[in-house]
Amino acid sequence: MTHIELRGISYEYETAQRAVVALRDVSFGVGESEFVCVVGRSGCGKTTLLNILAGFLAPTGGQVLIGGRAVTGKGLDRGVVFQDFAQLFPWRTARGNVEFGLEMKGVSREERTATAERFLRLVGLEAFAGAYPHELSGGMQQRTAIARALAYNPSVLLMDEPFAALDALTRDEMQGLLVDVWRETRKTVIYVTHNVAEAVYLADRVVVLTPHPGTVKAEVKVTLSRPRDPLSVDFLDAQKHVLSELR
Repeated sequence: MTHIELRGISYEYETAQRAVVALRDVSFGVGESEFVCVVGRSGCGKTTLLNILAGFLAPTGGQVLIGGRAVTGKGLDRGVVFQDFAQLFPWRTARGNVEFGLEMKGVSREERTATAERFLRLVGLEAFAGAYPHELSGGMQQRTAIARALAYNPSVLLMDEPFAALDALTRDEMQGLLVDVWRETRKTVIYVTHNVAEAVYLADRVVVLTPHPGTVKAEVKVTLSRPRDPLSVDFLDAQKHVLSELR
């Protein structure tokens, strides 16, 4: 069943010199509980596309539908995780950050606390519920951001290169954690990355965008069973397939 539909999405903006077309006629669907990665070279409009999905930007052409309803702005049906560690509120503890969306929904204090603790436990941070962001490592901050995005139970999780600023070992750990969380929650995920190996490790399907302007060049289905071995022949073959589309 199709959960998200992108129908002919275009986005154009003005600079001092000229009009720039960032996206042109981007169309694809995402099934319920499917994990889709969007890859492409710098400047292909990946982040712009995610911001349109999140409702932070309005497309200049086309339409996004989630659950059959047109996206016209921000909404609690979508959770968003960014690359920037500063996405957490520095004056709130990890638990307080995770509770934020629940507060916006008017959930009682007791239920907020119980839900926050459950999702902090899901990402392995139950022992750090009372810590402030500056007391957490980068990976722990991203775990908190994921817990916050999931706690108010959105149907869609949107992720913009959330592990790009982490060191290689922490990034690998976070990728494994994300797969476990996705299997536990069965959210529909759209994940933007420039890292082809990451896309093949995470995704059911990889959407390849061409740059200037961004449009869909190919959709590559990844049929490897999970957990995936990045050193296996099948994994490397899938990676080569995506790379060939990028070139």
